[in-house]
Amino acid sequence: MVLRLRSLHARLLPHGPLDLLWQLALMTFAYYAYRITRGWIDDPQGAAVAFKNARSLIHIEQSLGIFVEPSVQAWADTKPAIIDFASWMYINAQTSVTLGALAFLYLFHNRSFYFVRNMFLVAFFIALVGYAVLPTAPPRFFPEWGFYDTVSDFVGVDHDSVAVNSLFNPYAAVPSMHIAFSLMIGVPLARLCHHRVARIAWAAYPLLILFVIVATGNHFFSDAILGAATAGIGALVADRMGHLRPTAWAFAQVEKA
Repeated sequence: MVLRLRSLHARLLPHGPLDLLWQLALMTFAYYAYRITRGWIDDPQGAAVAFKNARSLIHIEQSLGIFVEPSVQAWADTKPAIIDFASWMYINAQTSVTLGALAFLYLFHNRSFYFVRNMFLVAFFIALVGYAVLPTAPPRFFPEWGFYDTVSDFVGVDHDSVAVNSLFNPYAAVPSMHIAFSLMIGVPLARLCHHRVARIAWAAYPLLILFVIVATGNHFFSDAILGAATAGIGALVADRMGHLRPTAWAFAQVEKA
C-alpha cells in the first residue's frame, strides 16, 4: 500500500506540490491578463473599432476571393447534428479539451509539459497584444452577411449576456486562439501518443477546430491564419528556451519510445 501511494504521489506530483501550484498560478495569471486586456476595449469606442476591423477583414478576404465563411456556416446549418456538434466543440475546445490535454501532458509526459507550457505562455502574450492593438468583432455579429450565433442557439444562452461577457472577450477574434491552442496541443500529442489512432486524431484535431470556428460564426479564416502564426512563433520561442535549459524546457520526444 505504501509503495502504491508513493507511485500515485509521483504520478500526480512529479515535481512536488509547489511545482503543480506554480503551473496553476501561471494559468491563472494568463487568464486575468486576458481579463485586463478585455477591459481596455470594453466601451462603445472600442466596440466601434472592433466592428471596423472586422469589416476590413471581410473586404480583404473578398479581394482575395477567400470569403467563403457564410457558405460554410450555411452548409453546416443544414446538418443539425453537425452544427450542434460544432457548437458543443467550440465551447469545450478551450476548456475541457485543452485543460484535459495539459493535465495529461503534466501527468503522463511531464518532461514535455514544460515545452508546451512555454509555447502557451508566449502565444498567449502575443494574443493579448493582438487583442489590445487589433480588437476584432467575430462573424456572428454580422447577420447582414448571413452569419448567426450557433453557440447561443445551442446552449440557449445569449453569447453577449452579462454573465458570458464577464468571462470572455467578445472582440478577441484576432488571432484565433482556438486554432493556436489546437496546434499547440495537437502537434505535441500526435508526436507523443503511443497508439496510431490517437496520433492521427490529434494530428487532425486542428483541422476539426478550423471547421468548428468557421461553422459556428466565431472566426474568419484570416483569424485562423494569424492564430496558426501565433502558435508557430510560440513554438520557435519555446524551442530557443529549450536550448537554454534543455533538461528543463526542451521537448522530450524520447518519451514516445
